[in-house]
Amino acid sequence: PANWLLPVIFPLVMSFAGILGIMGVPIPGGESTIEFGIALSGIVLGAAVLFGVRAPNWVAAIIVGLFAICHGYAHGAEMPGAANAFSFALGFVIATGMLHLCGIALGFLTLVPKGRYLVSGLGGVISLIGFGFMFGYL
Repeated sequence: PANWLLPVIFPLVMSFAGILGIMGVPIPGGESTIEFGIALSGIVLGAAVLFGVRAPNWVAAIIVGLFAICHGYAHGAEMPGAANAFSFALGFVIATGMLHLCGIALGFLTLVPKGRYLVSGLGGVISLIGFGFMFGYL
């Protein structure tokens, strides 16, 4: 169920947070909180893939929802002034959905032994990229 639950929760929550960003609703800690949350999402979710963590669905949903707030708010807050808000939001939600479909497809590689190593390695790379963003290397 998590293979389908989480990719639905993320864009749904991200959409609402994107609206908040478009509206300019202030958030505690400001932009640095959002940037930290985005980097942390790469670290945590990449590490979860690397180590094959299988959290209970409700825990995973909360974690993914919190990270979706950061991603969505950033998209909304960074919307170009001349953009149509509906089209812009639809675009980032569709793009996110496509990325999730790619992730689900890659996840099927875990059904073969060597595929598990590849997926774990990709999780490690994602986590390292998150650290790179967090500490300003990327």
